Amino acid sequence: MTDQTTAALADGIARARGTDYLHMRALLSPDESALLDKVRDFGERELLPIVNDYWERGEFPFEVLPKLRDLQIVGDTMSGYGITPMTAVGQGLVSYELGRIDGSIGTFMGVHVGLAMQSVYKLGSEEQRERWLPAMARLERIGAFALTEPDHGSDSVALEATATRDGDHWVLNGAKRWPGNAVWCDVIVVFARDTADGKVKAFVVEKDDPGYGATKIEGKVSLRMVQNADIVLDGVRVPDDRRLVHCNGFPDVAKVLMGTRNMVAWASAGHAVAAYEIALTYAQRRIQFGKPIAATQGVQAKLVEMLAEVTAMQLYCIRLGRLLDEGAVTDTMAALAKYFCSVKARHVCRLARDVLGGNGITLDFHVMRHLCDMEALVTYEGTAEVQSLIVGRDITGSGAFA
Repeated sequence: MTDQTTAALADGIARARGTDYLHMRALLSPDESALLDKVRDFGERELLPIVNDYWERGEFPFEVLPKLRDLQIVGDTMSGYGITPMTAVGQGLVSYELGRIDGSIGTFMGVHVGLAMQSVYKLGSEEQRERWLPAMARLERIGAFALTEPDHGSDSVALEATATRDGDHWVLNGAKRWPGNAVWCDVIVVFARDTADGKVKAFVVEKDDPGYGATKIEGKVSLRMVQNADIVLDGVRVPDDRRLVHCNGFPDVAKVLMGTRNMVAWASAGHAVAAYEIALTYAQRRIQFGKPIAATQGVQAKLVEMLAEVTAMQLYCIRLGRLLDEGAVTDTMAALAKYFCSVKARHVCRLARDVLGGNGITLDFHVMRHLCDMEALVTYEGTAEVQSLIVGRDITGSGAFA
Protein backbone atom coordinates (compact mmCIF):
# COMPACT_ATOMS: atom_id res chain seq x y z
CA MET A 1 0.00 0.00 0.00
CA THR A 2 1.45 3.42 -0.98
CA ASP A 3 2.02 6.30 1.42
CA GLN A 4 -0.77 8.16 -0.36
CA THR A 5 -3.37 5.45 0.18
CA THR A 6 -2.23 4.93 3.78
CA ALA A 7 -2.80 8.63 4.41
CA ALA A 8 -6.20 8.42 2.77
CA LEU A 9 -7.21 5.59 5.08
CA ALA A 10 -6.01 7.41 8.19
CA ASP A 11 -7.84 10.55 7.14
CA GLY A 12 -10.96 8.54 6.41
CA ILE A 13 -11.09 7.18 9.93
CA ALA A 14 -10.46 10.63 11.41
CA ARG A 15 -13.07 12.27 9.21
CA ALA A 16 -15.70 9.88 10.56
CA ARG A 17 -15.72 12.18 13.60
CA GLY A 18 -17.60 14.68 11.45
CA THR A 19 -20.33 12.59 9.83
CA ASP A 20 -23.28 14.35 11.39
CA TYR A 21 -24.96 16.03 8.47
CA LEU A 22 -28.21 16.89 10.30
CA HIS A 23 -26.51 17.70 13.63
CA MET A 24 -27.49 14.61 15.61
CA ARG A 25 -25.07 15.66 18.36
CA ALA A 26 -27.28 18.65 19.15
CA LEU A 27 -29.91 16.15 20.34
CA LEU A 28 -27.58 14.57 22.89
CA SER A 29 -27.27 15.47 26.55
CA PRO A 30 -23.84 16.60 27.80
CA ASP A 31 -23.32 13.18 29.42
CA GLU A 32 -24.24 11.37 26.20
CA SER A 33 -21.94 13.59 24.16
CA ALA A 34 -19.06 12.97 26.57
CA LEU A 35 -19.72 9.22 26.42
CA LEU A 36 -19.59 9.30 22.62
CA ASP A 37 -16.23 11.10 22.68
CA LYS A 38 -14.81 8.73 25.29
CA VAL A 39 -15.66 5.60 23.32
CA ARG A 40 -14.59 7.23 20.04
CA ASP A 41 -11.15 8.12 21.39
CA PHE A 42 -10.74 4.64 22.87
CA GLY A 43 -11.73 2.92 19.64
CA GLU A 44 -9.33 4.89 17.50
CA ARG A 45 -6.45 4.66 19.97
CA GLU A 46 -6.75 1.10 21.31
CA LEU A 47 -8.83 -0.94 18.85
CA LEU A 48 -8.25 0.30 15.32
CA PRO A 49 -4.53 -0.56 15.25
CA ILE A 50 -5.14 -4.22 16.17
CA VAL A 51 -8.52 -5.27 14.81
CA ASN A 52 -7.53 -6.31 11.30
CA ASP A 53 -4.89 -8.72 12.59
CA TYR A 54 -7.24 -10.38 15.09
CA TRP A 55 -10.10 -10.43 12.57
CA GLU A 56 -7.93 -12.17 9.98
CA ARG A 57 -6.77 -14.77 12.52
CA GLY A 58 -10.26 -15.27 13.93
CA GLU A 59 -9.07 -14.76 17.51
CA PHE A 60 -10.51 -12.63 20.30
CA PRO A 61 -8.23 -9.82 21.58
CA PHE A 62 -8.26 -10.59 25.28
CA GLU A 63 -5.72 -7.80 25.75
CA VAL A 64 -8.50 -5.23 25.42
CA LEU A 65 -10.60 -6.53 28.33
CA PRO A 66 -8.71 -4.62 31.08
CA LYS A 67 -8.91 -1.48 28.94
CA LEU A 68 -12.64 -1.92 28.40
CA ARG A 69 -13.01 -2.42 32.15
CA ASP A 70 -11.24 0.88 32.83
CA LEU A 71 -13.45 2.63 30.27
CA GLN A 72 -16.56 1.88 32.40
CA ILE A 73 -19.07 1.54 29.58
CA VAL A 74 -21.11 -1.33 31.00
CA GLY A 75 -24.52 0.28 31.46
CA ASP A 76 -27.43 -0.19 29.03
CA THR A 77 -30.10 1.54 31.18
CA MET A 78 -29.38 -0.66 34.22
CA SER A 79 -28.57 0.86 37.60
CA GLY A 80 -26.85 -0.27 40.79
CA TYR A 81 -24.52 -3.27 41.20
CA GLY A 82 -21.49 -1.21 40.11
CA ILE A 83 -23.02 -0.56 36.70
CA THR A 84 -22.35 2.74 34.93
CA PRO A 85 -25.67 4.60 34.58
CA MET A 86 -26.57 5.56 31.01
CA THR A 87 -29.62 6.15 28.86
CA ALA A 88 -30.71 3.89 26.01
CA VAL A 89 -29.31 6.55 23.69
CA GLY A 90 -26.04 6.43 25.62
CA GLN A 91 -25.83 2.66 25.24
CA GLY A 92 -26.66 3.11 21.58
CA LEU A 93 -23.77 5.52 21.18
CA VAL A 94 -21.42 2.93 22.71
CA SER A 95 -22.62 0.40 20.13
CA TYR A 96 -22.37 3.03 17.39
CA GLU A 97 -18.76 3.92 18.13
CA LEU A 98 -17.64 0.32 18.65
CA GLY A 99 -19.36 -0.64 15.38
CA ARG A 100 -17.57 2.21 13.61
CA ILE A 101 -14.27 0.59 14.56
CA ASP A 102 -15.08 -3.13 14.72
CA GLY A 103 -18.19 -5.26 14.80
CA SER A 104 -16.68 -8.09 16.82
CA ILE A 105 -15.88 -5.95 19.86
CA GLY A 106 -19.31 -4.37 19.60
CA THR A 107 -20.93 -7.80 19.46
CA PHE A 108 -18.91 -9.01 22.45
CA MET A 109 -20.25 -6.09 24.48
CA GLY A 110 -23.76 -6.56 23.11
CA VAL A 111 -23.84 -10.19 24.20
CA HIS A 112 -22.27 -9.62 27.60
CA VAL A 113 -24.19 -6.47 28.54
CA GLY A 114 -27.34 -6.40 26.41
CA LEU A 115 -28.17 -10.10 26.58
CA ALA A 116 -26.48 -11.84 29.53
CA MET A 117 -26.51 -9.01 32.06
CA GLN A 118 -29.91 -7.72 30.99
CA SER A 119 -31.33 -11.23 31.40
CA VAL A 120 -30.13 -11.34 34.99
CA TYR A 121 -31.24 -7.75 35.60
CA LYS A 122 -34.73 -8.08 34.11
CA LEU A 123 -35.49 -11.72 34.88
CA GLY A 124 -33.55 -12.41 38.08
CA SER A 125 -34.34 -11.86 41.76
CA GLU A 126 -32.56 -9.26 43.86
CA GLU A 127 -30.34 -11.97 45.32
CA GLN A 128 -29.47 -13.20 41.83
CA ARG A 129 -28.64 -9.70 40.66
CA GLU A 130 -26.33 -9.21 43.65
CA ARG A 131 -24.69 -12.57 42.98
CA TRP A 132 -23.74 -12.05 39.32
CA LEU A 133 -24.02 -8.44 38.17
CA PRO A 134 -21.22 -6.69 40.11
CA ALA A 135 -18.49 -8.98 38.75
CA MET A 136 -20.02 -8.83 35.28
CA ALA A 137 -20.11 -5.02 35.44
CA ARG A 138 -16.36 -5.08 36.15
CA LEU A 139 -15.82 -7.51 33.23
CA GLU A 140 -14.33 -9.96 35.72
CA ARG A 141 -16.93 -12.58 34.80
CA ILE A 142 -18.04 -12.69 31.17
CA GLY A 143 -21.53 -13.71 30.15
CA ALA A 144 -23.22 -15.33 27.17
CA PHE A 145 -26.79 -15.98 26.09
CA ALA A 146 -28.09 -19.28 24.69
CA LEU A 147 -31.47 -19.11 22.97
CA THR A 148 -31.00 -20.13 19.32
CA GLU A 149 -30.91 -23.85 18.52
CA PRO A 150 -29.57 -25.79 15.51
CA ASP A 151 -33.09 -26.53 14.22
CA HIS A 152 -34.73 -23.33 15.47
CA GLY A 153 -33.06 -20.17 14.23
CA SER A 154 -35.71 -17.56 13.46
CA ASP A 155 -38.37 -19.80 15.03
CA SER A 156 -36.81 -19.45 18.47
CA VAL A 157 -40.19 -19.79 20.20
CA ALA A 158 -40.15 -23.47 19.19
CA LEU A 159 -36.98 -24.24 21.15
CA GLU A 160 -36.61 -27.89 22.20
CA ALA A 161 -34.00 -27.76 24.99
CA THR A 162 -35.64 -29.14 28.11
CA ALA A 163 -35.50 -28.43 31.82
CA THR A 164 -36.77 -31.10 34.20
CA ARG A 165 -37.21 -30.44 37.92
CA ASP A 166 -35.42 -32.95 40.13
CA GLY A 167 -35.73 -32.01 43.80
CA ASP A 168 -33.73 -28.84 44.42
CA HIS A 169 -32.15 -29.00 40.95
CA TRP A 170 -33.08 -28.73 37.29
CA VAL A 171 -31.66 -31.07 34.66
CA LEU A 172 -30.99 -29.43 31.30
CA ASN A 173 -30.76 -31.32 28.01
CA GLY A 174 -30.53 -30.15 24.43
CA ALA A 175 -28.38 -28.17 22.02
CA LYS A 176 -27.78 -24.50 21.26
CA ARG A 177 -26.02 -22.85 18.33
CA TRP A 178 -24.36 -19.47 17.73
CA PRO A 179 -24.05 -17.97 21.25
CA GLY A 180 -21.24 -15.42 21.18
CA ASN A 181 -18.60 -15.55 23.96
CA ALA A 182 -19.80 -19.08 24.80
CA VAL A 183 -16.46 -20.82 24.16
CA TRP A 184 -14.74 -19.05 27.04
CA CYS A 185 -17.42 -17.24 29.08
CA ASP A 186 -17.83 -17.71 32.82
CA VAL A 187 -21.64 -17.85 32.90
CA ILE A 188 -24.22 -18.42 30.21
CA VAL A 189 -27.96 -17.77 30.40
CA VAL A 190 -29.66 -20.84 28.91
CA PHE A 191 -33.31 -20.92 27.90
CA ALA A 192 -35.09 -24.26 28.07
CA ARG A 193 -38.66 -25.55 28.13
CA ASP A 194 -39.99 -26.83 31.45
CA THR A 195 -41.13 -30.41 30.88
CA ALA A 196 -43.86 -29.96 33.52
CA ASP A 197 -45.71 -26.89 32.25
CA GLY A 198 -44.19 -26.41 28.77
CA LYS A 199 -43.10 -22.82 29.48
CA VAL A 200 -39.71 -21.36 28.55
CA LYS A 201 -37.52 -20.67 31.58
CA ALA A 202 -34.03 -19.25 32.05
CA PHE A 203 -31.08 -20.78 33.91
CA VAL A 204 -27.57 -19.55 34.67
CA VAL A 205 -25.11 -22.26 33.70
CA GLU A 206 -21.46 -22.00 34.70
CA LYS A 207 -18.69 -23.06 32.34
CA ASP A 208 -17.44 -25.87 34.59
CA ASP A 209 -20.86 -27.46 35.16
CA PRO A 210 -20.66 -31.18 34.24
CA GLY A 211 -22.49 -31.92 31.01
CA TYR A 212 -21.96 -28.45 29.51
CA GLY A 213 -19.84 -28.46 26.37
CA ALA A 214 -19.04 -25.63 23.95
CA THR A 215 -17.23 -26.06 20.62
CA LYS A 216 -16.08 -23.08 18.58
CA ILE A 217 -17.79 -22.68 15.20
CA GLU A 218 -14.98 -22.54 12.66
CA GLY A 219 -14.91 -21.16 9.12
CA LYS A 220 -16.83 -17.92 9.71
CA VAL A 221 -16.16 -14.97 7.41
CA SER A 222 -18.20 -12.50 9.47
CA LEU A 223 -17.49 -11.20 12.99
CA ARG A 224 -14.45 -13.43 12.93
CA MET A 225 -13.18 -12.38 16.36
CA VAL A 226 -16.43 -13.40 18.06
CA GLN A 227 -16.12 -16.90 19.46
CA ASN A 228 -19.51 -18.41 18.56
CA ALA A 229 -20.20 -21.94 19.73
CA ASP A 230 -22.17 -25.10 19.29
CA ILE A 231 -23.36 -26.05 22.77
CA VAL A 232 -24.38 -29.44 24.11
CA LEU A 233 -26.39 -29.71 27.34
CA ASP A 234 -26.12 -33.32 28.48
CA GLY A 235 -27.82 -33.74 31.82
CA VAL A 236 -26.52 -30.44 33.21
CA ARG A 237 -27.69 -30.16 36.84
CA VAL A 238 -28.45 -26.59 37.89
CA PRO A 239 -29.54 -25.67 41.44
CA ASP A 240 -32.95 -24.06 41.65
CA ASP A 241 -31.38 -20.82 42.88
CA ARG A 242 -29.82 -20.46 39.42
CA ARG A 243 -33.21 -20.36 37.70
CA LEU A 244 -34.02 -16.73 36.88
CA VAL A 245 -37.25 -16.41 38.79
CA HIS A 246 -39.03 -13.86 36.61
CA CYS A 247 -38.76 -15.82 33.36
CA ASN A 248 -41.97 -17.79 32.98
CA GLY A 249 -42.56 -17.82 29.24
CA PHE A 250 -41.24 -16.52 25.94
CA PRO A 251 -42.78 -13.04 26.39
CA ASP A 252 -40.28 -12.54 29.22
CA VAL A 253 -37.43 -13.43 26.86
CA ALA A 254 -38.78 -10.86 24.39
CA LYS A 255 -38.32 -8.11 27.01
CA VAL A 256 -34.58 -8.67 26.78
CA LEU A 257 -34.48 -8.94 22.99
CA MET A 258 -36.26 -5.62 22.41
CA GLY A 259 -33.39 -3.67 23.96
CA THR A 260 -30.74 -5.50 21.98
CA ARG A 261 -32.41 -4.49 18.70
CA ASN A 262 -31.69 -0.91 19.71
CA MET A 263 -28.02 -1.82 20.06
CA VAL A 264 -27.93 -3.61 16.69
CA ALA A 265 -29.53 -0.63 14.94
CA TRP A 266 -26.92 1.72 16.40
CA ALA A 267 -24.05 -0.67 15.63
CA SER A 268 -25.22 -0.91 12.02
CA ALA A 269 -25.15 2.87 11.75
CA GLY A 270 -21.59 2.82 13.08
CA HIS A 271 -20.47 0.36 10.41
CA ALA A 272 -22.12 2.51 7.76
CA VAL A 273 -20.55 5.78 8.85
CA ALA A 274 -17.08 4.21 8.82
CA ALA A 275 -17.60 2.82 5.31
CA TYR A 276 -18.96 6.14 4.03
CA GLU A 277 -16.11 8.24 5.39
CA ILE A 278 -13.39 5.91 4.14
CA ALA A 279 -15.02 5.88 0.69
CA LEU A 280 -15.34 9.68 0.64
CA THR A 281 -11.72 10.30 1.55
CA TYR A 282 -10.47 7.60 -0.80
CA ALA A 283 -12.46 9.12 -3.67
CA GLN A 284 -10.95 12.53 -2.96
CA ARG A 285 -7.42 11.09 -3.01
CA ARG A 286 -7.65 8.48 -5.74
CA ILE A 287 -6.47 9.93 -9.08
CA GLN A 288 -7.65 8.23 -12.25
CA PHE A 289 -7.68 9.64 -15.79
CA GLY A 290 -6.05 12.80 -14.53
CA LYS A 291 -8.47 13.75 -11.74
CA PRO A 292 -9.83 12.49 -8.39
CA ILE A 293 -12.59 9.94 -8.84
CA ALA A 294 -14.64 12.10 -6.46
CA ALA A 295 -14.98 14.55 -9.34
CA THR A 296 -17.01 12.07 -11.39
CA GLN A 297 -20.79 12.02 -11.44
CA GLY A 298 -21.06 8.28 -10.76
CA VAL A 299 -18.93 8.36 -7.62
CA GLN A 300 -20.64 11.49 -6.30
CA ALA A 301 -24.02 9.83 -6.78
CA LYS A 302 -22.85 6.85 -4.70
CA LEU A 303 -21.46 9.09 -1.97
CA VAL A 304 -24.64 11.13 -1.70
CA GLU A 305 -26.74 7.95 -1.54
CA MET A 306 -24.50 6.66 1.23
CA LEU A 307 -24.72 9.92 3.18
CA ALA A 308 -28.51 9.94 2.89
CA GLU A 309 -28.73 6.41 4.28
CA VAL A 310 -26.27 7.14 7.11
CA THR A 311 -28.21 10.25 8.14
CA ALA A 312 -31.51 8.38 8.11
CA MET A 313 -30.00 5.64 10.30
CA GLN A 314 -28.76 8.17 12.83
CA LEU A 315 -32.19 9.74 13.13
CA TYR A 316 -33.91 6.34 13.37
CA CYS A 317 -31.55 5.37 16.18
CA ILE A 318 -31.81 8.46 18.31
CA ARG A 319 -35.60 8.40 18.11
CA LEU A 320 -35.74 4.72 19.06
CA GLY A 321 -33.39 5.35 21.98
CA ARG A 322 -35.52 8.20 23.27
CA LEU A 323 -38.65 6.05 23.04
CA LEU A 324 -36.89 3.34 25.05
CA ASP A 325 -35.92 5.86 27.70
CA GLU A 326 -39.53 7.07 27.86
CA GLY A 327 -40.87 3.52 28.14
CA ALA A 328 -42.90 4.14 24.98
CA VAL A 329 -41.22 1.77 22.52
CA THR A 330 -42.97 -1.33 21.18
CA ASP A 331 -41.40 -4.50 19.88
CA THR A 332 -42.55 -3.57 16.37
CA MET A 333 -40.81 -0.17 16.58
CA ALA A 334 -37.60 -1.91 17.60
CA ALA A 335 -38.08 -4.44 14.80
CA LEU A 336 -38.49 -1.68 12.20
CA ALA A 337 -35.35 0.13 13.34
CA LYS A 338 -33.31 -3.07 13.37
CA TYR A 339 -34.62 -3.98 9.92
CA PHE A 340 -33.98 -0.59 8.35
CA CYS A 341 -30.56 0.10 9.84
CA SER A 342 -29.06 -3.33 9.25
CA VAL A 343 -30.27 -3.60 5.66
CA LYS A 344 -29.25 -0.05 4.77
CA ALA A 345 -25.87 -0.34 6.48
CA ARG A 346 -25.05 -3.44 4.46
CA HIS A 347 -25.98 -1.51 1.32
CA VAL A 348 -23.75 1.43 2.31
CA CYS A 349 -20.82 -0.94 2.89
CA ARG A 350 -21.38 -2.48 -0.55
CA LEU A 351 -21.38 0.96 -2.18
CA ALA A 352 -18.19 1.86 -0.33
CA ARG A 353 -16.57 -1.34 -1.57
CA ASP A 354 -17.50 -0.32 -5.11
CA VAL A 355 -15.96 3.14 -4.69
CA LEU A 356 -12.67 1.65 -3.53
CA GLY A 357 -12.45 -0.70 -6.50
CA GLY A 358 -9.88 -3.46 -6.08
CA ASN A 359 -8.50 -1.86 -2.92
CA GLY A 360 -11.91 -2.33 -1.38
CA ILE A 361 -11.41 -6.06 -0.88
CA THR A 362 -8.29 -5.68 1.25
CA LEU A 363 -8.23 -5.44 5.03
CA ASP A 364 -5.90 -2.44 4.74
CA PHE A 365 -8.91 -0.30 3.90
CA HIS A 366 -11.29 -1.87 6.46
CA VAL A 367 -14.40 -1.60 4.27
CA MET A 368 -14.55 -5.29 3.38
CA ARG A 369 -14.32 -6.19 7.06
CA HIS A 370 -17.28 -3.92 7.78
CA LEU A 371 -19.22 -5.43 4.86
CA CYS A 372 -18.55 -8.99 6.01
CA ASP A 373 -19.54 -8.13 9.57
CA MET A 374 -22.76 -6.49 8.40
CA GLU A 375 -23.85 -9.83 6.94
CA ALA A 376 -24.07 -11.11 10.52
CA LEU A 377 -25.83 -8.01 11.85
CA VAL A 378 -28.53 -8.35 9.20
CA THR A 379 -29.14 -11.88 10.51
CA TYR A 380 -28.73 -11.93 14.28
CA GLU A 381 -31.27 -10.68 16.83
CA GLY A 382 -33.90 -11.62 14.24
CA THR A 383 -33.24 -11.69 10.50
CA ALA A 384 -34.31 -8.79 8.30
CA GLU A 385 -37.05 -11.00 6.85
CA VAL A 386 -38.47 -11.87 10.27
CA GLN A 387 -38.38 -8.22 11.40
CA SER A 388 -40.27 -7.36 8.22
CA LEU A 389 -42.93 -9.96 9.00
CA ILE A 390 -43.28 -8.69 12.57
CA VAL A 391 -43.91 -5.14 11.36
CA GLY A 392 -46.08 -6.37 8.49
CA ARG A 393 -48.36 -8.20 10.90
CA ASP A 394 -48.65 -5.06 13.01
CA ILE A 395 -49.61 -2.70 10.19
CA THR A 396 -51.95 -5.11 8.33
CA GLY A 397 -53.43 -7.09 11.16
CA SER A 398 -52.61 -10.29 9.25
CA GLY A 399 -49.83 -12.67 10.27
CA ALA A 400 -47.84 -14.11 7.36
CA PHE A 401 -46.09 -16.58 9.66
CA ALA A 402 -47.04 -18.72 12.62
